[in-house]
Amino acid sequence: MSLPPEKASELKQIIQQQLVKMDVHGRIREVLAETIREELAPEHKQLSTEDLIKALRQRGIIDDVMNEIKFVTDVNEKERTSPPKPSTHFVSREPRVLEKTNIDPTRRYLYLQVLGGKAFLEHLQEPEPLPGQVCSTFTLCLHFRNQRFRSKPVPCACEPDFHDGFLLEVHKDSLGDGSKMVDATTMLSICDPVHLVLIRTDTFGETTLVASYFLEWRSVLAAENGVAEVVVELLGVGTESKVSVGILNIRLEMYPHLSKTLSPEVTNTQFALERQKTAEKERLFLVYAKQWWREYLQIRPTHNTRLVKIFAQDENGVNRPVCSYIRPLRAGRLLDTPRQAARFVSVLGYERAPVIGGGGGKQEQWCTLLAFLCRNKGDCEDHANLLCSLLLGFGLEAFVCVGTKAKGVPHTWVMTCGTDGTITFWESLTGHRYIHRPINADAPPVAEQPKPLHPYRTIGCIFNHQKLLGNCQPSDAVEVCVFDLHDEAKWKPMSGEAIKSVCPPGSTSSIPPFPPLCASTTDAAVASNDIELQLRILVSEHRKDLGLSTIWDDHLSYLLSPALAAYELERTTSISAGNEEFQDAIRRAVPDGHTFKGFPIHFVYRNARRAFATCLRSPFCEEIICCRGDQVRLAVRVRVFPYPESACAVWIMFACKYRSVL
Repeated sequence: MSLPPEKASELKQIIQQQLVKMDVHGRIREVLAETIREELAPEHKQLSTEDLIKALRQRGIIDDVMNEIKFVTDVNEKERTSPPKPSTHFVSREPRVLEKTNIDPTRRYLYLQVLGGKAFLEHLQEPEPLPGQVCSTFTLCLHFRNQRFRSKPVPCACEPDFHDGFLLEVHKDSLGDGSKMVDATTMLSICDPVHLVLIRTDTFGETTLVASYFLEWRSVLAAENGVAEVVVELLGVGTESKVSVGILNIRLEMYPHLSKTLSPEVTNTQFALERQKTAEKERLFLVYAKQWWREYLQIRPTHNTRLVKIFAQDENGVNRPVCSYIRPLRAGRLLDTPRQAARFVSVLGYERAPVIGGGGGKQEQWCTLLAFLCRNKGDCEDHANLLCSLLLGFGLEAFVCVGTKAKGVPHTWVMTCGTDGTITFWESLTGHRYIHRPINADAPPVAEQPKPLHPYRTIGCIFNHQKLLGNCQPSDAVEVCVFDLHDEAKWKPMSGEAIKSVCPPGSTSSIPPFPPLCASTTDAAVASNDIELQLRILVSEHRKDLGLSTIWDDHLSYLLSPALAAYELERTTSISAGNEEFQDAIRRAVPDGHTFKGFPIHFVYRNARRAFATCLRSPFCEEIICCRGDQVRLAVRVRVFPYPESACAVWIMFACKYRSVL
């Protein structure tokens, strides 16, 4: 069997690494010295290669090497398990499992290695985790030019043991150069940074955003030997964006190695020119935004109190134009309809940005998309930005609305404009949709007016990736608002050219490109069974504490499945189906003279103990779980519906049947 030249070279390198690791060269020298001393010294004859190999084989060294290097190319085994992969790799007996990567020799790659962390002082007193003990972990997430990676979780410590490598493909996908290997000069023009996001996961599975960093990787283009060692200081997020949280040691290497590297002067000049160009564009936009705001205030004095948002702070405390948080986002085959996209966004966790201290004030923090997706939860602005981007990707005319809901609480939601003039509001936190029917303020008092079904009270502005419009109608109340966006007497537009200058794709600013969505890795059946088993144990223990026995009815539990599927279908499509069959099956399963009670509940997390505690707070659910009577039979059914990323909708239904005793 012949190997292509690049595979043969890779194979030689792997064997060489293994020989060095086993110190085979040292052992050969020992055998050589021993052979010469014991066998060849009296005659002083010439030592041949065959004699040396014979001596090595007699001492078992060759067998040791062959046993240590095991090539996973067993054709029969491959046919039984999975289709063969062309990459050659060996299985090491070390605890760490070696990644297997297929490399295209005609493409250029950036190999990014994380070689450990230091000075994570918040975890200075963190005890060493015992074997098998659940502990808090760090996970590093990366995004570079539509590629996403995730490190292995490592225990939180002052010096976390990060040792991961990521192979990032560097290509120029314009000018028809997608199939060519890019050179150093071309790569210098690729200004996309490597976005690093550090997530901490606690022992209960709750995630926290620790740091977000944009790594300038192009310094490797001017490094000697094509290798650059970088020390990255990670800063905190939100109110801690000026505080160091730790240091990562990173090694960058180009593969294949560059035949000609650039001089540091060239790369530094390029970086300085890019910074200067970006700073000038942002300065001009700021000047324009100030002028636009002055003009808006001159329309009427009350505009000063309206929620018009032009800039927003990201997780690093950087002020960015709100339009830069939106971009048409296509979900590939992960989401099929706009309503399914709304459902996906709604099952991502909701959490307000943390505030240190009291006062009740809201900390503003609009997260970049990667930080939002990796943490798997965010504030209402993060949900609205993602939903608007997905609806734009589905070809709708979508905007993020900034205003208030009940009691004057600031809020953001999404609006779509139909070609027939229909205005639809989308609540990103719940997935609910509302058709907007404005009240005619000039109608006579006796005229019947539509009652608003949505929870929104006022609206100050709307925006997407190309437009920003301030509401300049006499009243900012949503119920009387007319969404004729072409009427500048009602909506004051910001210059599209000005927005384009600082928002992609027209800008070369530091605004990160959007990452692609990742498919769910959750096995729905396994997750459902796991949660259901845990809930059965929790219910049995709870009833035992009350002095009650527990008998489960597996058949009744199974009959609850159609109801859970119907609930999720209704949340996604607003269509209810299958209720008649469910009710008929339950009537057949519950004998005459018996009573049936059921309680469905919905969660967006998979922590069974937390869900059970929440269920017990409902008097209806507690009545079922603590049911007393004759011939009591309990049932529970769990259904996990996975969505992209790590999002999931979890439906749980508790039920009981018992003989009615008067």
